[in-house]
Amino acid sequence: MTTQTESTPLRATAPPRRAPPQALVGYLFILPAMVGFLVFYLYPALRGVQISFTDWNLLSAPKSVGLANYAEVIHDPKFWSALGITVQYVLWNIPLQTVLALALAVAMDRLVKSMFIKGLLILPYLLSSVVVAMVFLWLLDPFLGIVNQWLAATPLGKQAFFSSAEQAIPTIAFVNIWKHMGFNALLFYAGLQAIPRTVYEAAAIDGASEMTTFRRITLPLLRPVMVFVLVTSLIGSFQIFDTVAVTTQGGPADATRVLVYYIYQNAFSFFRMGYATAMSMVLFVILVVFTLLQMRLLRANESDLE
Repeated sequence: MTTQTESTPLRATAPPRRAPPQALVGYLFILPAMVGFLVFYLYPALRGVQISFTDWNLLSAPKSVGLANYAEVIHDPKFWSALGITVQYVLWNIPLQTVLALALAVAMDRLVKSMFIKGLLILPYLLSSVVVAMVFLWLLDPFLGIVNQWLAATPLGKQAFFSSAEQAIPTIAFVNIWKHMGFNALLFYAGLQAIPRTVYEAAAIDGASEMTTFRRITLPLLRPVMVFVLVTSLIGSFQIFDTVAVTTQGGPADATRVLVYYIYQNAFSFFRMGYATAMSMVLFVILVVFTLLQMRLLRANESDLE
């Protein structure tokens, strides 16, 4: 008896699909942000460097002038006046904002446990700067503002606020402190939550007072957050524009003509885009220098929290 074996045909098996490399997946995730950075940040920045070497009125073709715009910046008294006013605003804004935000964060850490109250702190930061400026412009109006109606019943009397050359910059600083203080307080609060409680317990056992604990433990361990808050606050303060544009338009008597507003005037009021861009490049260098100095003095690359 003969047996016949039938050979079964082999099925063609598809090769296993290879998972995409991990690096490729990461690049795909950051691709939208990278495209946005290249289109809306890097290209305009490089284009701005090019425009800063030209004389351009936005209507005709740019004309190359070499370093003439930068030479004019150095000899422009209005530029240095605007820079001085900006520094004055920074000195009002950053110390008060940082101290108040830190005090508020400590109060939240020690006293407040309600998430609703903590959520209210971020509300001013979420509002548009133009809206905030408009609200305070109405509140502080010399004639119709409710604040001056209250002050009229006190020995202080009515105040000019935005209309006074002496009070305008502190008033603008107050508006922006109110807007950003809660956000910075939440940053400090997050930093406080990262500090181990055992450190405070050890300090209490050693008999350290509240002030000593805050000065010797809390502040050093909050240094990374402090660096971030100070650097971002400094950059934002030097770029103050919207509050000035809405409330004072650089007045009274150019007392609030900060640097970015002066750049705006040259670009879109005087149609000197090349000169305005040159001032922007100088402002960029100033911010880089101040940022590096801050990070060096505050030892931003070190941490006391081990």
